[in-house]
Amino acid sequence: MNNDIEQVLYTQTQIDNRMDEIANQLTEKYQGQCPLIVSVMTGAVVFTVEMIKRLKFKLNLDYVDVSSYADGTQSAGKVKLVQDLSSNIDGRPVIIMEDIIDTGHTLKYLADLLKGRGAKSIEICALLDKPDRREVDVEADYVGFKVPNKFIVGYGLDYRGLYRNLPYIGILKRSVYEN
Repeated sequence: MNNDIEQVLYTQTQIDNRMDEIANQLTEKYQGQCPLIVSVMTGAVVFTVEMIKRLKFKLNLDYVDVSSYADGTQSAGKVKLVQDLSSNIDGRPVIIMEDIIDTGHTLKYLADLLKGRGAKSIEICALLDKPDRREVDVEADYVGFKVPNKFIVGYGLDYRGLYRNLPYIGILKRSVYEN
C-alpha cells in the first residue's frame, strides 16, 4: 500500500496532536451537555473513534451513511441517504464528524436534514478540508487540516474501499486511480 502513495501529508503524530487540540476545544464548549456525535460512514469512522476517546464530556454516538460518489473518484452532486440515524435529535446539540469536506454537497444535505429534524444546534468537525473543490456554501466549525486538490487517502479515507487503514494521510499516485 505504501508504494501507492505519492506523498505523506500528515503523519500519525501530527494527526494525534491536532485531534488533541480540537478535542480540548470541544470539551470546553460541551461540558455539562450531552451532544449526539454523528459519524458519517464509512470514511469518518477512524477519525470519530479516535476523537471520542479524547472528549471529556457525556455524549451519545450514532451514524449515518450518505453517498455522493458515483464512480469512486468524482462527486455526483446528488446525495443519497443510505443509512439513517437511530437517535431522536429533537432539541439536542449535534456534532457531525466527517472525514473530508470536498464539494460540500454531502455535509449541506446532512446539516439541512438534521436542522429539519429539530436539532438544537449543529456543528461540523472535519478531519480534512479541501476548499478548492467546494461547490456549495458549507464550512466546518472545527478542521484538522486543509489539503490540496489531490486524491487523499489514509486514516479512514479510501479509494475503492482500500487504504482506509493507513495510519497517516497521503496523496494517492495518479497511476493507481487512472488505470
